[in-house]
Amino acid sequence: MIDILVPAVGESITEVTLVKWLKSDGDYVKRDELLCELESEKATFELNAEQAGILHIKAQEGDDLNIGDLACTIDETAPEPEGLEKEDAPAPAKEAAPEAPTKSTPAPAKSDVKASPVAHAIMSDKQVKATDVKGTGSKGRIMKQDVLEAIANPGRKGGDAAFSRDEERKKMSNLRRTVSRRLVEAKNSTAMLTTFNEVDMGRIMETRKLYKETFKEQHGVNLGFMSFFTKACCIALQEWPAVNAYIDGDSLVYHDYCDISIAVSAPKGLVVPIIRNAESLSMADIEKEVGRLAKKARENKLSPDEMTGGTFTLTNGGVFGSLMSTPIINIPQSAILGMHKIQDRPMAINGKVEIRPMMYLALSYDHRIIDGRESVGFLVRVKELLENPEYMLFGQTPMKTLLEI
Repeated sequence: MIDILVPAVGESITEVTLVKWLKSDGDYVKRDELLCELESEKATFELNAEQAGILHIKAQEGDDLNIGDLACTIDETAPEPEGLEKEDAPAPAKEAAPEAPTKSTPAPAKSDVKASPVAHAIMSDKQVKATDVKGTGSKGRIMKQDVLEAIANPGRKGGDAAFSRDEERKKMSNLRRTVSRRLVEAKNSTAMLTTFNEVDMGRIMETRKLYKETFKEQHGVNLGFMSFFTKACCIALQEWPAVNAYIDGDSLVYHDYCDISIAVSAPKGLVVPIIRNAESLSMADIEKEVGRLAKKARENKLSPDEMTGGTFTLTNGGVFGSLMSTPIINIPQSAILGMHKIQDRPMAINGKVEIRPMMYLALSYDHRIIDGRESVGFLVRVKELLENPEYMLFGQTPMKTLLEI
């Protein structure tokens, strides 16, 4: 009998949650076959069978396990069931006799809906889905009054009772508990302050419109906003090093590199993967890395190493429609930049009112290490670089670079 223990997944991780068993108790599993999904405070990973044999489950779904705890055992002495390989293989063509046409033909959409003719007509006209309607007729048949009720109460899902007071209790995931703890810790352990500014996104939007097709053809990736913000922040961080530093006991730790954390909304909660040495990457390299990390985040496949560290964080609430917010510092970092929705607003340009695409920027920072001069100076520098993208090539105007002034 082989014991399958919870493996170590990172130096700081001591506990994981068993999310889901992919095999059932008593199943015959093959070597290296996936057995279950485990979730740590930073990532989701799988447990594999070390040998082939009969699986005996010891830990249940939802259990919190320490590193080294027993998850299951495998009886490697058990013989492989006969016909297992045959079950995995497709059945021979001669055994798959075709069914009668009447049985294989799917029912028409109208009968699938289980609605009366009048109700079906109203649903088609008002584009109401059958899943949004509670049928009160015989065997759940949708009647005219049911459709009218659904139209009158668009916020209520089909089957939900009016004035329902049902509750559902769900255990917080390991990741959500960790995020909650760290957010409270950031609020309680830092002297957090937020400064605001706004940036005219017109030049960047024009640049993307002009070069997006060529950029994609050359580099195989879309030209997004994140590469502009990452590049601008890297330049500003190197000019204002305190924003890229953190406090360690009685010491200040400064970095000569920029590891940019990107806040991503994943299916199981907020995760913050890191673009390493972003200051040394090209625009295309940044976009590729953002795409790669975002894809892994959506699939819950980020490794602990990909979320450990980071010297500065970018978060974009604008993708959800946020106009302004005060982001919370991602400790032990000292600052985080919040991006927001781009909105057309009237602006005074050279004494005249013009409609410009504006975005509010919010820099939350730890006042213990970053003073007002540094925080405002950093944000003004980011604004200048975003409104003049060509400055990112030299760090200043091309003419000043040419004249060395």
